[in-house]
Amino acid sequence: MNDILKKFYETGIIPVVVLNDAKDAKPLGKALIEGGLPVAEVTFRTDAAEESIRILATEYPDLLVGAGTVLTTEQVDLAVKAGAKFIVSPGLNPKVVQYCIDHDIPIVPGVVTPGEIEKALELGLDVVKFFPAEPSGGLPMIKAVGAAYTKLKFMPTGGINAKNVVEYLKSDKIIACGGSWMVKNDLITAGDFEKITSLCREAAEIVKCNR
Repeated sequence: MNDILKKFYETGIIPVVVLNDAKDAKPLGKALIEGGLPVAEVTFRTDAAEESIRILATEYPDLLVGAGTVLTTEQVDLAVKAGAKFIVSPGLNPKVVQYCIDHDIPIVPGVVTPGEIEKALELGLDVVKFFPAEPSGGLPMIKAVGAAYTKLKFMPTGGINAKNVVEYLKSDKIIACGGSWMVKNDLITAGDFEKITSLCREAAEIVKCNR
C-alpha cells in the first residue's frame, strides 16, 4: 500500500467536493484542515475543478488533493498538472487505469461486480472504489463479494452519511469512505465554512472512535 492509500486509511473519510467556483477552494481547504479531514477529492464535473485543485495544492501543501469523476486520460493529465496526487473514477476504464499505473499515479476506480473486481486485480490494483455504495447493496454486498478477494480493500462512496458510516469503518474490508455530507454544495455556495469545519470535526471524531 503506497503512502497515498495509507493516508486514506488514516483519514478514514474522504470528502468528495464539488466546486462550482474556484474562489471557494481556499476557504474550503482551510475548513478541511481545521476540521481534521486533510484530504479533498475534487470532482472533475465542473469547469472550476482544475483551478480549484491548483489553488488547494498550492495554498495547502499538507492537504492531500486528488481528482474525482475522472473519465479520460486527458483529464488525468489536467488534474495532475494542477496538483492532484491521486485519481478516482466512477467506473473501471482499463485505458485510464493503465495510463495512471504507467505514470505512477495512484488511482482508485469504481467497481460493483466480481468481473470488475477481477479486472482491477488483473491490472495490479489492491484498492477499489465501490460505487454507488448504498444503491448497490452497501456493506453487506461488499462483504459478500469481497470475501472471495481477501487482499482487496474498498473505498465505498455514494449514499454514505454520518449515520451509516460507522458500520463501514468498523469493517476490515474498508480502507476509507467517500462522503459529501460535510461539504454539501449549499454550504459551500452559502460560504458557511464554519459549519463545514464543524461537520468535518464530527466526521473526524467518528473515525477516531471507530477505527
